[in-house]
Amino acid sequence: MSTTNQAFDRTVDVVVVGTGAGGMAAAVAARKMGLDVLLLEKEALFGGTTARSGGVLWIPNNPISTFKPEPDSLEDARTYLKYECGDFYDSDRVEAFLAHGPRMVEFFVRETDVKLIALPEYPDYHSESPGGRMAGRSIMAAPLDGRELGEHIKGLRPPLQEITFVGMMFNSSAEVGHFFNVTRSFKSAAYVARRLVTHAFEMMFHGRAMRLTNGNALAARLAKSAFDLGIPMWLQSPARALVRDGDRVTGVVVGKADGGTERVGARRGVVLAAGGFPQDGERRKQLFPHAPTGREHLSPGAPGNTGDGLRLAESVGGQVASDLPNSAAWIPVSRVKRANGEIGVFPHLIDRYKPGVIAVNRKGRRFTNESDSYHDMGMAMQTHCADGAEVTAWLIADHRTIRRYGLGFAKPFPLPLGAHLRSGYLLRADTVAELAKKAGINAAELQHTVDEYNVGAEQGKDLQFRRGWRVYNRFLGDKTHQPNPCVAPVKQGPFYAVKVVMGDLGTFAGIKTDPQARVLDGLGRPIPGLFAAGNDNSSVMGGGYPGGGITLGPAMTFGFVAAEFMTAESKANPLPADRTVPAVQAMAA
Repeated sequence: MSTTNQAFDRTVDVVVVGTGAGGMAAAVAARKMGLDVLLLEKEALFGGTTARSGGVLWIPNNPISTFKPEPDSLEDARTYLKYECGDFYDSDRVEAFLAHGPRMVEFFVRETDVKLIALPEYPDYHSESPGGRMAGRSIMAAPLDGRELGEHIKGLRPPLQEITFVGMMFNSSAEVGHFFNVTRSFKSAAYVARRLVTHAFEMMFHGRAMRLTNGNALAARLAKSAFDLGIPMWLQSPARALVRDGDRVTGVVVGKADGGTERVGARRGVVLAAGGFPQDGERRKQLFPHAPTGREHLSPGAPGNTGDGLRLAESVGGQVASDLPNSAAWIPVSRVKRANGEIGVFPHLIDRYKPGVIAVNRKGRRFTNESDSYHDMGMAMQTHCADGAEVTAWLIADHRTIRRYGLGFAKPFPLPLGAHLRSGYLLRADTVAELAKKAGINAAELQHTVDEYNVGAEQGKDLQFRRGWRVYNRFLGDKTHQPNPCVAPVKQGPFYAVKVVMGDLGTFAGIKTDPQARVLDGLGRPIPGLFAAGNDNSSVMGGGYPGGGITLGPAMTFGFVAAEFMTAESKANPLPADRTVPAVQAMAA
């Protein structure tokens, strides 16, 4: 996947491989700093997994949040990351992230269409740990009217189908709360009615939602910034190989939609930001203990994220961090059969936190605090649910709970459950023992588990796992349910179950880099002209998951850092200029 230097069909300063947050941040920053840039995208849609994400960035000491009761500090963030990363704390890279993250935010808010908003109640996932904070470090992209993208809206990857409601995106827990309360509050009913009417008109005239939120808004804002700067974006143009001149990476061999290739030179560098390897069965087999064949894992990541960036780096001596305690951001997911027969992936981001939902293994036993973060639950599943052919668990709820909050892809009242029952996605039984038999769970143990849980749950207590004790537990619980927003008994039949398996929200085991995002060889030396950002860059969190946005925050930060490094190098070592920028529009490549 690498070739020696030859004549190029065209040359720019920077070639960026991938159009997620890391790639587009590198491209936009480099262009704003005066470099010629070309963006390459393997798929027919841009935005990568970012467009399917929550759009949250974790940036300690950021300039967007108002930190209360006292300001954030680098020392607190450093302490927290030392605690969270443990033996995999990389002080040099962490210092770079902490120093440049706030600068990155200031740059994009000041110089581009990337607008970010505070999340004043969003806590670190382990805010009770040393250096943790109860709010402020997580920020997110502001919603955007998709019409601002013009014709380019057709190329934006839509949000994950399974986490929308008839194609609508949501951008806050308050907004989701209106849909949960639609039959209980006139205010919520009016809000939902307005949203549905607006959405219906958008679908009628545009064929998709125009109110872009979450990761869709972040990807759209970065893309709009790129288009406004005149950065060419070639779709359906995978990077086939890197080109070298001696030890330096000097360009990319690009595959074209017509089956041909084009050699593009990069005077200042190539940035690999192709989204990691969530859809690469071979590398999953190597790095995911629960996936011995590579197929025992479901990812909602973009289908094109098949590890291209990692293989390109390895072809020129780059190394992949294969020793992290967690090779991905784990999350329990469920299989959803779509109308066309395809299998969709539903990430369980919200339902587990609600009162009246518990998780059990095939023995019928609870095994963790269900209201901890998705990554924490994923780790617990791998530890306590690995006694069979697959790592799996079941979410259990009673009738009152499922009609109030839904369960997985099954929506709350007034939406019907019949289709989910007929497809087998949702299991239902009049008794706990009967439900266990349908799910293949130990019936006696499940009944014992429910009875034991209900003893404390009647008073809002989880006597086994202290569910609701963490600030983050309560953040996604039901604040109107007292005394514990995460705990209610499971007692009103019929009873329901949804099977969950292991999935991810992005991979951690990426290319080893230095604090300037330069790819390192086997001796720890930077490979000249080669950088990595996003999930192609090994996680600076050392395989841990400290808070919401710990993939996108570092992705944009190290994309920005790479752009600054290449710009500084261009000023220190000017080359003969060939400023011919390929006049190819994003939708035409």
